Amino acid sequence: HRGFPVSLPTPDPDLLSRIDLDELMKKDEPPLNFPKTLEEFEYAFNEQGRLRHTTTGEAYVFNAREDLHRWNQKRYEALGEIITHYVYQLLETKCNLTKEIVPVDATEEEPRSFIYMSADGMSNPTKLLVLIQGCGVVRAGQWARRLIINQDLDSGTQIPFITRAQEEGYSVMVLNPNENHLEVERPAKPTALPSPEASDEPAEKRERKDDRESKKKRDFYEKYRNPQKESETEQIPIRENGSPEEHVLYAWDHFVSKAAARNVFVVAHSYGGLSLVELLIQREAQVKNRVCAVAMTDSIHNIWHQDASKSIQEWLQQHCRNWVSSPEPLDTPVEPMLSDCPRVSAGTERHELTSWRSFNSIFQFFSEALQTEEEETSNTVTTRSSHRTKPDHDHNHNDL
Repeated sequence: HRGFPVSLPTPDPDLLSRIDLDELMKKDEPPLNFPKTLEEFEYAFNEQGRLRHTTTGEAYVFNAREDLHRWNQKRYEALGEIITHYVYQLLETKCNLTKEIVPVDATEEEPRSFIYMSADGMSNPTKLLVLIQGCGVVRAGQWARRLIINQDLDSGTQIPFITRAQEEGYSVMVLNPNENHLEVERPAKPTALPSPEASDEPAEKRERKDDRESKKKRDFYEKYRNPQKESETEQIPIRENGSPEEHVLYAWDHFVSKAAARNVFVVAHSYGGLSLVELLIQREAQVKNRVCAVAMTDSIHNIWHQDASKSIQEWLQQHCRNWVSSPEPLDTPVEPMLSDCPRVSAGTERHELTSWRSFNSIFQFFSEALQTEEEETSNTVTTRSSHRTKPDHDHNHNDL
């Protein structure tokens, strides 16, 4: 038929209108009802802390259903919620930490959150380790949900940090900066529409509206393949803990600053670094007086945007180190972007792995910082002693 126009069949304009899109979409996507426990999911953590299918022994498969990304994502999120509570259990059973409710004076009726603390959290006289995660879905005890599900518990949770700290004589506080509100379901609104016969609208206007509705429904289907309406929720903020920055400040005021430990150490990942710098801005004198060293891992703080003072920048240079994602070997110095804390390679280019890869280096950094602090304290005491004894000696000499 070269050179001759080919007549193609005209699409039936009424085809889509004859298809019940709701029914079609329901057939495409299974119900968004997922198991409530790891056992029901048929997954378990093995001795190496890796999540494996209890029957096949295979790692978690995200694409359980081909071409149903939204359903797969919802399934992943449901598993993530189970893992959040699984990690809480580990904090309590394996690490012997206890929950401390925030706000500390919360009533039974209001939304509440919590942090985790070791038994000696407030009483240990020497060393306290404070862990601050990044932002997002992670809750207390987690660095990265993706690592917990796809790699192992050691890389994705804070448990190795807690265990090592306890072995080295630290008390521990695990903050929970992303638990900022209580989510409650909104009451469902009635969806019944008046029938066309009962409507006072002119027929032509009604048809135009129906066309618009049909197009909206078609677009919605084509874009999301989403038949199942999710329940609408509203968020009730937790008093004085409505953001990560607020939570870190609250935890400092009500727990960290009141703890007995002479030296406080902080590990802050990603957004946790920003919250820590914000705390410094709000409580500069207190933080400088109590915090011995800060280890950041791929922190996203910015001393310019956060308007940190010159004195804060100088303190960060002396007491802080940021292990950043980099192709360079672990601990290789990395060119600083701004004049704040020194940056070194975390030995990985993966943001979420930076805490785990720099694990040993961080504890080494803390040991050296404490040694320096103790030497400076000792020198100060010695100097003070010599200043005190010298006048006495001079006085005795004059008496002779």
